[in-house]
Amino acid sequence: MKKTKIHPYIIIIVSFLSIIIAGTIFLVMPFTTTDFHSIGFVDSLFMATSAVCVTGLSVANVGQTFTLYGRIIMVILMEIGGLSFITIAIFFYTMIGAKIGVSNRFLLREALNQSSVSGLIPLVRKIVIISFSVQIICAGINMVVFVKYFDTWWEALGASLFHSASAFNNAGFDIFGGIGSDSLILFKDDILINMTTIAMIILGSCGFVVMDDLFKKRFKWKKLTLHSKLAISTTIVLIVVGALFIKATITDPNFTWLQALFGSVTCRTAGFTTYDLAELKNYPGAYVIYVILMLIGASPCGTGGGVKTTTIAVVIIAIVFYARGKSARAFGRKISNEQIFKAFVLIGMCVLIVVFGTFLVAIVQYDRTLVGTEEQFGIEEILFEVSSAFSTTGLSMGITTSLNAGSRIILCFIMFFGRLGPLTIIGVVNKNWIGNSKESIQYVEENVIIG
Repeated sequence: MKKTKIHPYIIIIVSFLSIIIAGTIFLVMPFTTTDFHSIGFVDSLFMATSAVCVTGLSVANVGQTFTLYGRIIMVILMEIGGLSFITIAIFFYTMIGAKIGVSNRFLLREALNQSSVSGLIPLVRKIVIISFSVQIICAGINMVVFVKYFDTWWEALGASLFHSASAFNNAGFDIFGGIGSDSLILFKDDILINMTTIAMIILGSCGFVVMDDLFKKRFKWKKLTLHSKLAISTTIVLIVVGALFIKATITDPNFTWLQALFGSVTCRTAGFTTYDLAELKNYPGAYVIYVILMLIGASPCGTGGGVKTTTIAVVIIAIVFYARGKSARAFGRKISNEQIFKAFVLIGMCVLIVVFGTFLVAIVQYDRTLVGTEEQFGIEEILFEVSSAFSTTGLSMGITTSLNAGSRIILCFIMFFGRLGPLTIIGVVNKNWIGNSKESIQYVEENVIIG
């Protein structure tokens, strides 16, 4: 009897769903909240989905709502979501000396978005070791500042560890509500907190493959792969240009360059903010920049979301070279038509999901009795929320806690699609996942008028 092979994408999807369900069950328990009253199933589902998808959108103030147990559950969900359950499971398998079979290596290849199964196990070890090393080091640095704001040394340590896990995994959750701060607004002028948070966000979002390549090639630019060069160069350009445009478009005299830089970096899908984003309604230029940066997001194989930096780089390069009538290339390397096609499909699906998601939330959230009042959200606030959910950024203009149950469930689906990636979702129907096979039927090619 022929053994049926399960598509690796199905296993990845089911693993994420299982962790979300388990997280929901834990968070709905009364012992996770400070008042020992459950926050309800829908809110628990939303918080678990946001944590596993490392988004950061929150319908509850984590610092004021959750007990130590609740916060520990949130950290576990963020770590699993950022590194992926499969990566962590394979790491522990290797620690106990278990052998990793071919099927599991194929699964790991898809989970890490790699083209080959060779060298995956050493990469997994590096991913886990680097991740927790960076988090522990940065938590120690943050302690220097946090100890001034919390009553006890243990509370400051807990806040430092939570913040490090949230920042490195680009989750965007914070527990500073307990000390009267909305996200990192209280620390908007603190250079140490800003720079360590920026460092963790960039390290988590640049992609583990890029970090591995940098260490292997000893940071020699010429020896890096094309992927690493595109990811690094695009990230730098987006951060610098983003900061310049944000500072230029937010004309508030109290808005600093440090806030502009942090705002540009946090759009790498981190979700922290040192500025009240509700004010973006007064600065449409900055609003557009934030949405664009969020949708672009982080680099592949990292903890961030979005369509990814390399995707947008490939699309721009393809357009430029198409206009010049030449094959797309970068840094002396040709980019295949298959990669270009994949990039355009991803961009197209991103636009469709965000537009359709905004449409659904606008319909579900609409209340005729609230028209003309501040409680009826405008389309710009809903678009921002949906873009944030899909890109797993977690930034909000302050409407998350006011969304009804229907809108929250829609955002859960959008966060789930955004974290797994549209290509993973539609890849389930690909029967040739083990290898590329030629179509049995060849069709006559015919031109279609475009544009």
